[in-house]
Amino acid sequence: MNNQLIYNVEDRPKFPKLLVFAIQQVLAIMAATIAVPAIIGLPTQIPAAILGAGIGTIVYLLFTKFKSPVVISSSFAFLSPLAVALAFGYCGIIVGAILAGLVYVVLAVIIHFAGTKWVSKLMPPVIIGPTVALIGLSLAGSAMGDIVKASGPALNASYNLVALFCGLVTFVTVILCSCQKRFKSMKLIPFIIGIGAGYALAAIFSAIGYGADVEYLKIINWQPLVNNFVDAEGHFVGITAFLNYPDFALIEAIKELVHGNVGDAILAANPAATTLTAAGFGEIVLAFVPVALVVFAEHIADHKNLGSIINRDLVEGEPGLKRTLLGDGVGSIAGTIFGICPNTTYGESVGCVAITRNASVSTIFTAAIMCIVLSFISPIMALLQTIPNCVMGGVCLTLYGFIAVSGLKMFKEVDLNDNKNLFTVSAILIAGIGGLAIKIPYHVLAEDVMGLAVSEDGASVVSVLVSPAGTVDKVITITSIATALILGICTYAILNALEKKQGREDDGAPESLVAGAVAPDANFEVGKSVVKEEAVKEAPVEEPAEAPVEE
Repeated sequence: MNNQLIYNVEDRPKFPKLLVFAIQQVLAIMAATIAVPAIIGLPTQIPAAILGAGIGTIVYLLFTKFKSPVVISSSFAFLSPLAVALAFGYCGIIVGAILAGLVYVVLAVIIHFAGTKWVSKLMPPVIIGPTVALIGLSLAGSAMGDIVKASGPALNASYNLVALFCGLVTFVTVILCSCQKRFKSMKLIPFIIGIGAGYALAAIFSAIGYGADVEYLKIINWQPLVNNFVDAEGHFVGITAFLNYPDFALIEAIKELVHGNVGDAILAANPAATTLTAAGFGEIVLAFVPVALVVFAEHIADHKNLGSIINRDLVEGEPGLKRTLLGDGVGSIAGTIFGICPNTTYGESVGCVAITRNASVSTIFTAAIMCIVLSFISPIMALLQTIPNCVMGGVCLTLYGFIAVSGLKMFKEVDLNDNKNLFTVSAILIAGIGGLAIKIPYHVLAEDVMGLAVSEDGASVVSVLVSPAGTVDKVITITSIATALILGICTYAILNALEKKQGREDDGAPESLVAGAVAPDANFEVGKSVVKEEAVKEAPVEEPAEAPVEE
């Protein structure tokens, strides 16, 4: 067993096992993949997002010479830019994805000529570690929000105890399968077994709920399956009930160019949407390029994290940062053109590798092929949409936790007794967990915006001022993780420059901020001995043996 991996990167499991392992990777990324198009208001594009994940992953694997076992899929980092691009239809989305991908390509070219040393200096473990931990911690709220949520028609408000029970059963099943040592096959597919157990339990409660008409027990919403086979009038939909092609962005963008207007799906998401204009192109540039530069740091963090799991240096070794950037950038462009959303490496996929100890790149490639095939099979797409929130929350409880822990493991390379490191880590964690985001205004109202309201007596409709001239009405939002990363880089750079300028001068003050502020008289461990700080200071240099030492 190499590097404690059951299957190493180059290993290829037998075909039946390969299919099962690939299904597990697909399920691991599914929740986040289908969430992005739903959040931006295009739920009908969920199959396209899954198709884009498959195509993007294959492109990524080709560029990385099949040496980096991770799936790339719909990126949450681009949610804010996508909202801007959506105002200009599918053409806006494609242009934004191309711009973001080109940022990665340019960075890859720079690294080709300048090397990666500057990247390591810019983002050492003291920055990468807390950033990776922060990615997992920032997702904790989403996982815990899902684990208590039912997916039935009434949604049962925001908290459902039965849903929590189903989610916890999923979680316990995953950890039992992962930790038991008797059945090797169970250790390789804990998520499939966990989701199956959680779904079966939720189905039992839901069947009782629908039979007895008890809303609280309706954990699963089977309406997507119903809609897949019959229309609103109850008629069979035909062949599309079994096979249907996704409405991917390229086809929809061509329709916009031919007809000269955006489609109904875009208008439903943004009623003010128009076709792409020169001014709109400028807005898209401002929205996507800054975020792509920040996601570059998250890209490095993901690959350092994955490298620590498989015990290989993916950044400075093989395949190298140049190739991973090209794969991510070009894969994101391809995934958007043939899908709907810009892609990035997935922490859920990395977590799946960490838990199952299956780093076989053949599994990742098979999962990508599977995503492409599944996106055309309507019943499976509908079935995946019926997996309740609470079950996926139980799975994400483990996945997001592994992301956070893998970042914390990088702290072993960091000396937190050094104030420079301590301040850097503190800045990243507190800014990220606290939700500090940067909102850059890029459009100001030139004139007052008026609206209509009912008068106080209710007898007439009057005009009221909604937004006065000079109000900022459009902003580019840099996420809290990206902001924390920028703050950490700046903090580390400032302190590093100060340290180089002044040099390390020992003025007798404690090295650690914590030791100086909290425990100025603390004992410091030296090898197997414990030496009192004052005794060390007072002991004569020529008589070291007289210093009080406790064996």
